[in-house]
Amino acid sequence: MGEPEGLDYASSGVDIDLEGKSVASLVSALGNSVRTSGTPGAPVDLPGGFGGLIEFGDNLLALATDGVGSKLQIASQLNAWHGVGIDCMAMNVNDLLCVGAEPIAFVDYIATPRPDPVIHAAIGKSLSEACRRARVTLAGGETASLPEIVTELDLSGTALGYLPKGAAITGENLVAGDVLIGLPSSGIHSNGFSLIRKVIEVSGADLDAPAPFDSDHPWREVERFTEGEITLGEVLLNPTRIYCDPIVDLITACRNDSGDNSDERAPCSADELHAIAHITGGGLSNLLRLHDSLGWHIADPLPPQPEFAWAAAQGEINAKEMHRTFNMGLGMVIAVSAESASSVCEWLAERLAGTAIIGEVRNHGHQVTHVHPDVVYERY
Repeated sequence: MGEPEGLDYASSGVDIDLEGKSVASLVSALGNSVRTSGTPGAPVDLPGGFGGLIEFGDNLLALATDGVGSKLQIASQLNAWHGVGIDCMAMNVNDLLCVGAEPIAFVDYIATPRPDPVIHAAIGKSLSEACRRARVTLAGGETASLPEIVTELDLSGTALGYLPKGAAITGENLVAGDVLIGLPSSGIHSNGFSLIRKVIEVSGADLDAPAPFDSDHPWREVERFTEGEITLGEVLLNPTRIYCDPIVDLITACRNDSGDNSDERAPCSADELHAIAHITGGGLSNLLRLHDSLGWHIADPLPPQPEFAWAAAQGEINAKEMHRTFNMGLGMVIAVSAESASSVCEWLAERLAGTAIIGEVRNHGHQVTHVHPDVVYERY
């Protein structure tokens, strides 16, 4: 018999390739908008798929919708709901940032087999904290009791943002030589948990026990909900980082670019911010969504949090699968002109420790390459 194969996302029940084909089928079957160009609500073409844009007078409105996913199953198992509203908010507003929009409002949707006032209160508190971090208004929501349809609580939401007409960040201005700036994640964030739960299953790990690795990391703090040593459950449920601060402030400063006061001067002009990618489901392959011919090289990756190495070892997951399923310590990527890279990176690092230059845009074909030779992606 040969060596046993390690785990991958497909074996845990999530086939990324099949999911992509299914989404493409859905999109191809959709009808055209009934709103005509020049009227409020008319669609605006947006490459990349991070959110959607519609016309609204002198501005564009941006919309994104997403959920927490199977991370909720660990929250349910531990009865720890303090971070799930933050996860839900982050998965939406972080996408809006990628088109250059400022998130302004959010609505949530909770589907449950049976309502529970205590759990709903905890989720409400979490959503309130999420609104504070994202600097948005919670404009409403819906709760549905669906005992014959859902077996566990599900949480999703939709975020609304806006930006001036003509100011969308789409990736169309990317050129070879642009510099990639990485913003650190707070951990696993809110994707890949079907695989994480499979790792827990095969390893026999105890979520309530102390983390089976040193959980310290220089650019994240685990948000506690127990006493004593940090548990594996606390590490895995650490809320997804919301990047409105500092990315909204960066975009706003660069658009205004007044610059009379050196303390407020923008690190570059708006037209030097060429692309932004949320490194979520699909991992580094998300970069391929930003341009249809240029490539991306990660020469100096940010150091992943220790839970990634633990998951890879316990599940015998190879490097390519890890970087396609998880963020591996990298939550967002901003591509800027080479001339502005140092000033933009310094400006961001003052506001989010761990931000660093990680690579560059290359004219080496439509692919993502990495300092690890096995980590290469040619399709999203």
